[in-house]
This record gives sequence, structure tokens and C-alpha cells, in this order.
Amino acid sequence: MPFLYFPEDKTEYIPAFIICIIFLIGAILTWRLFQKISKRDAEKFKELEKTLMNANHKDGGPA
Repeated sequence: MPFLYFPEDKTEYIPAFIICIIFLIGAILTWRLFQKISKRDAEKFKELEKTLMNANHKDGGPA
């Protein structure tokens, strides 16, 4: 009994190809979502850093 199965009828590959494309699209969308969230968090951090630096300068703390 062979370990690998290669069908004679190549149309049996179509469902596997469709599922592969669906998962690839899902992976790309997830990656883009992570990029957008990361960029938004970085902008929030920069604003927080700017706010803290301005508060530190007003209190007479170290520059």
C-alpha cells in the first residue's frame, strides 16, 4: 500500500487548492490587521511620551 497518493484525476486537487487560497487570504488579512494595530499603538505611545516629556519639563525635572 503506497504511502503517498497522487490521483489520476487532477480535478481532485481543486478543493485543496481552494482551501489553501482561503487560508492564504486569511493569513494576509491577519498580518495586515496586526500591522495596523501596531502602527496605532506606536502613535499612541509617541503621544504619551510627548505628554510625559512636556510634563517633566514643566515640573523642572531633568531634561
